[in-house]
Amino acid sequence: MKDRILLFIPVYNCENQIIRVLGQLDSDIMKYISEVIVVNNRSTDNTEEVVTGFMDKHGDIPVKLLRNKENYGLGGSHKVAFKYAADNGFDHVIVLHGDDQGSLSDFEPVLRTGYYKKHDCILGARFMKGSRLKGYSAFRTFGNYIFDFLFAFVVRKKIYDLGSGLNMYSVEMLKDEFYKAFPDNLMFNYCMILASEYYGHDISFFPVSWREEDQVSNVKLTDQAFKVLKILFSYYSDPSVILEDYRDKVIDSYEAEIIK
Repeated sequence: MKDRILLFIPVYNCENQIIRVLGQLDSDIMKYISEVIVVNNRSTDNTEEVVTGFMDKHGDIPVKLLRNKENYGLGGSHKVAFKYAADNGFDHVIVLHGDDQGSLSDFEPVLRTGYYKKHDCILGARFMKGSRLKGYSAFRTFGNYIFDFLFAFVVRKKIYDLGSGLNMYSVEMLKDEFYKAFPDNLMFNYCMILASEYYGHDISFFPVSWREEDQVSNVKLTDQAFKVLKILFSYYSDPSVILEDYRDKVIDSYEAEIIK
């Protein structure tokens, strides 16, 4: 039986980029994907209008638009999508950020060969052999190499990226919601890396292309760096800290309504 694969596209103020992301949903990639959900994290621009316009023109592509009940952050949108995947009987979920930095076609070999079935998660890697970067500053590239090295030292395995916008997870791995108390912000993926080591998940990295053109970064580099280091070295001293609640605001249930 064919695996049911959900494509999750988180968006926040991506009106200029999301149409290019949705344009990647061609027949070559959609033969592997059962459904697409665009999860709008309470955008203040015309992102929703752009998405619904695409849906009206491409009724043959199974796309749903969801809107978070409140602004949960990127991590919170992941929690919405992961629960949606588990509740609706999907086998795997692909994450593709809606700001058009990643290319879904990079995962075509992963899907075509069934490589994803051999691992709990496949993480897109911008900084391993075979990856391609465009418009990414040397400073940020160097910083990522440093953090990849530090995480690799702590978890004792090679780490090629802490959080690109193109990843794939087995839904079986996500069903117990071990991630629910992770930060709802951009640090969600960092905790996912540490949790995968703690719980013994089988992770694999795969080279991807990445570009920065007209995207607006929400990363506050210095502030985020210190918070990441704090979590990392706490984990190094006592791995069980990954069980703590890292959220600024405790939310009982991450919910979204289906807009279309």
